[in-house]
Amino acid sequence: MLLLNLGVPAPTSPAGEVSDDEWRSVFSAMVDPLPRFARAVLPQMLARGGGKILLIGSASALRGMRRASSYSAARGAQLAWVQAVGTELASKQIQVNAIAQNFVENPTYFPPEVQANRAFQERLKREVPLGRLVSAREDSMFCAYLASDHANCFVGQVFPVCGGWVGR
Repeated sequence: MLLLNLGVPAPTSPAGEVSDDEWRSVFSAMVDPLPRFARAVLPQMLARGGGKILLIGSASALRGMRRASSYSAARGAQLAWVQAVGTELASKQIQVNAIAQNFVENPTYFPPEVQANRAFQERLKREVPLGRLVSAREDSMFCAYLASDHANCFVGQVFPVCGGWVGR
C-alpha cells in the first residue's frame, strides 16, 4: 500500500499574476513525484499480484476557487494521473484511487481559532451542505476503507470528502 499525500500551502496569486516559478514550484512538489513513486512501488506490487495506491488530493480540482489557479491545476493533474494509472493497473489487481478533500478538520487549514470564528461558522453553513467540517476520524476511516480488501472494486476513482462542497 502506498499512501501519497503531496501538498504545498496554496498560493493565492490572481490568475494573471501566476509566475512561471510559482507554477513550476507547485507542479514540482505535487505532480512530478507521482511517476517516481509509481516506479518505486509497482515492481513489488506486480510481483505480489496486487496492491493499492491512494492519493490524498484536494477538492479544489473539482470546483473552481478564486486565486488558486496554480494549486487547483496541480491538484487536477494529480487526479487525472489517478484516473489514468488506475485504469491501466486494474487488470493487474492494483487499485489506484484518490480522496479529494476540502473542509476536513485539520490544524493547518482550520485551527481552533478559525473554527471558533463566527464568520467561518457562517461560511460553513452557507457553502458546505453538511454544515460542518468533516471530522479527521471520518476522513481517516474512509481512507482505511479504501486501503482495505473491502474496496477492491474501486479503480481510478476520485472520492470527494468535503461535506458536499463539490456538489454545490
